[in-house]
Amino acid sequence: RAALRVHPDRAEPAARDEATRRFQVLGRAYAVLSDAERRAVYDEQGTVQEEDEGEELRAERDWQEHWRLLFKKITIKDIEDFEKAYKDSEEELDDIKAAYVDFEGDMDKIMESVLCAEYADEPRIRKIIQGAIDSGELPAYKAFVKESKQKMNARKRRAEKEAREAEKTREELGLGDDESDLKALIQSRNKDRQKEMDNFLVQLEAKYGSNSKKGGKKTPAKKGKK
Repeated sequence: RAALRVHPDRAEPAARDEATRRFQVLGRAYAVLSDAERRAVYDEQGTVQEEDEGEELRAERDWQEHWRLLFKKITIKDIEDFEKAYKDSEEELDDIKAAYVDFEGDMDKIMESVLCAEYADEPRIRKIIQGAIDSGELPAYKAFVKESKQKMNARKRRAEKEAREAEKTREELGLGDDESDLKALIQSRNKDRQKEMDNFLVQLEAKYGSNSKKGGKKTPAKKGKK
């Protein structure tokens, strides 16, 4: 979690040197603590050998490779398994309520914020929110209860356009539905996927990377102004 927060690729240009230094320190700590012999020395003496420091902090180190050693590669199956476990869970329920309060009922922003949310999930998400409003758990924000048909239709059109573009890309590349074809599609759109993953990591960091209770979950939704 700490590595996610200070990864140099996510830092502003002016802060990249400091982020790199912090990331290197984390790499050094992980390298020592994940090695049984070196950890035993540290536990006993409370120090790290100087040669270890030079090895772990050398400037020419391939930090991308080191990052991969710290965290396993995320596969399509990993994402699918996470989505299955996440949807309709208590965690998702808390996230939906928190997003509703954070964005004061703006469904555009709620749908963008909740993990794994697709347009097809909107009726389910709206039902969850409406149930919480009816029970008095959530405030009835005007942006939600009186959302215009025009705004709803605009959101639907955007989702349909994205679906058409995805299907068109598949057709242009001659891709089918098996796993190898899916991998080829991901590789061909690497830049877009990288941007999506960055946004995903930002959301994960916001959920799990803070010092708040329950691993950084958003605080329970509180009643706000109507």
